[in-house]
Amino acid sequence: MAYRYSKGWYIAQLKEMGIRYHPEKKKKLESYKTYILRNFHDKMSSERGK
Repeated sequence: MAYRYSKGWYIAQLKEMGIRYHPEKKKKLESYKTYILRNFHDKMSSERGK
């Protein structure tokens, strides 16, 4: 269990969406800083909501 909006929380949310690697850079999510994961999560959430 990770605190809401922490790095671990963003990684868990993205993995629930089925995303394990960054689609452009092909690196594991765990290697990115929190602000990059937050922006990526926001982008993916808005695309799935459409």
